[in-house]
Amino acid sequence: MKVLKRKDVCEEQQDRCKVKKENDSRYDWGKTKKEKETKSVKEKEKPNFETTGKLTEDTNSFRGVVIKYSEPEEARIPKKRWRLYPFKGEKMLPVLHMHRQSGYLIGRDRKIADLAVDHPSCSKQHAAFQFRSVSIKTDLGTTVQQIRPYIMDLDSANGTFLNNKKIEPRKYYELLEKDVLKFGYSSREYVLMHDEHQPKNEDDDLDIDTK
Repeated sequence: MKVLKRKDVCEEQQDRCKVKKENDSRYDWGKTKKEKETKSVKEKEKPNFETTGKLTEDTNSFRGVVIKYSEPEEARIPKKRWRLYPFKGEKMLPVLHMHRQSGYLIGRDRKIADLAVDHPSCSKQHAAFQFRSVSIKTDLGTTVQQIRPYIMDLDSANGTFLNNKKIEPRKYYELLEKDVLKFGYSSREYVLMHDEHQPKNEDDDLDIDTK
């Protein structure tokens, strides 16, 4: 019987370890190295035809707060000078100029709201006031683009009211001159008008703080 020396044993163990290492290197978490490389190449070559679309709620954020609303592609700044005239009972409050940007977030959270409503029945992100460019058919049968105002309730707790009727959430409602908006159970009413029809008393006009 051949007697193995320490040197022979060490050399034999090294050879075994080398073979095992070569075999193990071909595998990575249950898949061969060749299979993983093939899969990686396929993933890199795979085309992506998905559209990006508008911002999702997870990415549409401001000052660390996720915004529940994103402006549509047809959002436009109007040429007509639209205004909201707030009333508390018979008292008219400072006028809100709405024509200076395309959309406004209405809510109780002053950190992100363009138009703050402080009544406790109003939600932090209550509604969106939006100007949109839409196609309108004229009496002559032609189609023209017009910028018109709309309101959308953002799933508020106590609703948005247009001319004393509660509107459905997440739907655009076109606004007309002299329409009245209310939010939650607040007693304040907001009358929509434009520069062709304005009350005489505008001494206390107040610009909206655009964030």
